[in-house]
Amino acid sequence: MDELKDLESLGLVLPTPTYIAGLLLFGILGYVAFRRGRKASNRALSWSGVALMLYPYAVSGTWMLWAVGATLCGWVYAKWS
Repeated sequence: MDELKDLESLGLVLPTPTYIAGLLLFGILGYVAFRRGRKASNRALSWSGVALMLYPYAVSGTWMLWAVGATLCGWVYAKWS
């Protein structure tokens, strides 16, 4: 248990289950968008899918993960429809 406290004092914390669920959800949705965009030769949809797959690595807060993910999913939906 002391190791966990030492890591927390260094600023390293484990992600919450909600963060991990969002990471998986948006990663899968990004992969689907990327594949559909490549199949339909829609560059905007392909790059939106790439953004959905990669942005969780740049975001540390759970609320920010879900806010940006919902925004990008709305963008993908608008491009897909």
